[in-house]
Amino acid sequence: MGMSRKFVVTVAATALAGAAGMGVAQASTTTHTAAATVSACRPANHTAKITPDAASAGHSHYRVTLTAAPNTLSCKLAGSPSGVRFLNHGAKAGVTPKAYGSQSTAVTFGPGHPVHFDIQVPSAAAGKKANEVAFTLRTPDGVIPGESFADGSLSVAAGTQIGAVQAGS
Repeated sequence: MGMSRKFVVTVAATALAGAAGMGVAQASTTTHTAAATVSACRPANHTAKITPDAASAGHSHYRVTLTAAPNTLSCKLAGSPSGVRFLNHGAKAGVTPKAYGSQSTAVTFGPGHPVHFDIQVPSAAAGKKANEVAFTLRTPDGVIPGESFADGSLSVAAGTQIGAVQAGS
């Protein structure tokens, strides 16, 4: 009798472990499918990085490159990000930029299709350090809910401008 109980318990434990393993695999598949239904444009579904770019006459430039998370849906962006704030370790840098460039040209953003925008800073102005940029992405018809953030060192000043989103990194 002791042997029968041990056998039944072992079989039951094996069956439960197998079922639990199958449940995890199914949950993983469901999660993967669910992830493919979210937009790359949502702030939680992309990363953004600030890097120095080539200078032009009288201006420093920084490139903000957005990269979509895997398994997200492509979306359309247009124009310069709005509500741009420059931060240095969480404190506002006190510079309010203006948009420049075509505000109506749409670009596709998604996995394998990074986008970028330019931060143009007058060289002659006294700069303020920043290590983060907060911004709201725009679509051809409005704005993406939520605020995106980009990390990287830069210097901003009065007269700073934000270029329109463009295709490529």
